[in-house]
Amino acid sequence: MFNVVLVEPEIPPNTGNIGRLCLATGSTLHLVKPLGFSIDDRTLKRAGLDYWKEVDVQLWDSFENLRRSRESGARFLFLTTKSKRAYYDVPFRAGDFLVFGRETKGLPESLLAAYPDDLLTIPMRGTRSLNLATAVGIVLFEAIRQVRHSR
Repeated sequence: MFNVVLVEPEIPPNTGNIGRLCLATGSTLHLVKPLGFSIDDRTLKRAGLDYWKEVDVQLWDSFENLRRSRESGARFLFLTTKSKRAYYDVPFRAGDFLVFGRETKGLPESLLAAYPDDLLTIPMRGTRSLNLATAVGIVLFEAIRQVRHSR
């Protein structure tokens, strides 16, 4: 239904939890190297429980390789704290790529600069950021809600 992209994820339990979210929603999980862990990491699999082997995971050497492999009409939306445009103000479409950055640094500045019209944020007060798995869950389920209501 959707594509969740993690650019250089660092924490295996977050990726495992996001994998479960992807499985539960019929979404594909795209992991962009370098990863801060091994795909065989026990903590990754523990967080993904026994579902990890069922998750549709695609591994990419770079974001550009992922981008080039898609049709020109594929839409990539980048989640960052460096935007004023709220994720819930965007009409999502099935097949969108929801792109999230590293837990400690977010998305690379080069990606933010290259796609200024496609940046979204999760508005929040009292904190700079949310746990990556929480952020993915918030945006992914809003996207699903919108697509299901638009049918």
